[in-house]
Amino acid sequence: MLSIVEKVILLQNIDVFSEVPTEQLASLASIAEEVEYIKGDVIYKEHDPSDALYLVLEGKVKLHRGDQEISTAEKDDAFGTWALFDEEPRVVTATAAADCRLLRVDREDFIDLLADHVQIAQGVIKTVVKRLRNLVERVA
Repeated sequence: MLSIVEKVILLQNIDVFSEVPTEQLASLASIAEEVEYIKGDVIYKEHDPSDALYLVLEGKVKLHRGDQEISTAEKDDAFGTWALFDEEPRVVTATAAADCRLLRVDREDFIDLLADHVQIAQGVIKTVVKRLRNLVERVA
């Protein structure tokens, strides 16, 4: 089991939380839970409700549509990130490509946390704005 401090260090490396103050990440770490999957387990399916973000602690997760592999999430990679902000169904299936241990942040718990921790929301918004600016610069 990871300590709150270890979870904070891991969460700092997820791009969407990069602007969230460390003290606020401790609150976020408190709602993050460790989950385990065995190779071949489906973590979620395409079209399932978006309900959580995941971070790979150990193992590999294949993100795919049918037989077409989109990407592979490995140690310290986050996937399903936008599920915290968007209720649209999942666009890929996530399957454990090896036995894996993940850190899971539930969407409902995250939204409840935002109500009491405005600095988390501000940090996330800063990150989203940076992404939009970078996208506009690339397109322009």
